[in-house]
Amino acid sequence: MSTEAQMNRFAFGIRYGLDSVVACLRWIASKAAVFRDTLLFAMVTKLKTATATLPYLRPEGLKLLKGLEKHNDREWFNERKAVYEAELKEPMLAIIRKITDAMLEFAPNHVRPAEKSLFRIYRDTRFSNNKLPYKTHVAAWWSHMGMEKTSGAGYYFQVSPKGVVIAAGAYMPEKEQLAAIRNWLLENHVSFRKLLDRPAVKKTFKEFEGEALTRPPKGYPADHPAMDLIKYKQWGLSTTLPAETALDVNFAQTLIKHFKLLAPVVDALNTPIAESAPKRKVMFGLH
Repeated sequence: MSTEAQMNRFAFGIRYGLDSVVACLRWIASKAAVFRDTLLFAMVTKLKTATATLPYLRPEGLKLLKGLEKHNDREWFNERKAVYEAELKEPMLAIIRKITDAMLEFAPNHVRPAEKSLFRIYRDTRFSNNKLPYKTHVAAWWSHMGMEKTSGAGYYFQVSPKGVVIAAGAYMPEKEQLAAIRNWLLENHVSFRKLLDRPAVKKTFKEFEGEALTRPPKGYPADHPAMDLIKYKQWGLSTTLPAETALDVNFAQTLIKHFKLLAPVVDALNTPIAESAPKRKVMFGLH
């Protein structure tokens, strides 16, 4: 082999080797980039998850609600909307999700997406003389499945600088629901009183706040032993805890404990409402 041929062969080998090294380095770089991106994604996801799953409020959340009491206007709120999202909305959704998970055990008919349970911070001012745009509390309500657009009986809590309200029962029931509960009480008042008279319930909750009739409703016997219950327009029990309760790491567990106590009352009130609800028509064998 001539010297020139040997040099060409040597040069080809070097070129081929360099190309292989470059390709190898590119492959390593691409894998490193993928690893870097995966690692960053995992870190961000973990950070978001850790933040979103804290089922209690931070002091900044209560501070914002206190500020709203003094500055209930859009300009002030919009400047702090990011604080609302981070310190009130997201923690509230985390609290709601934790409670909803627990409800699978004691209130499965009230399980629903957290976003549907959370009330908006914005007030509906269309038919109100009070035109302040924002509520000064955050709240959630778990209605019975199939009763999302009606009151029914359900579970409620709200947080404000004044305190934490925990409640459950039937509030402002519609006309048909009101009649259904009253008719049910005619025959079931004894068993219903037993639910209300449980020591843990009587010790923890105030009974049936709100407007009641002064006379028996039309069509009901005035001397009926359930008349004191029948006169009510709503059947809800509630308690109020200090506002700082919402800052406790066990806040969601506190709410769950209270809701569990009232689950039998809620179930009892929903029984006549569900039985009186109009049945959906079945078309072509489809439900």
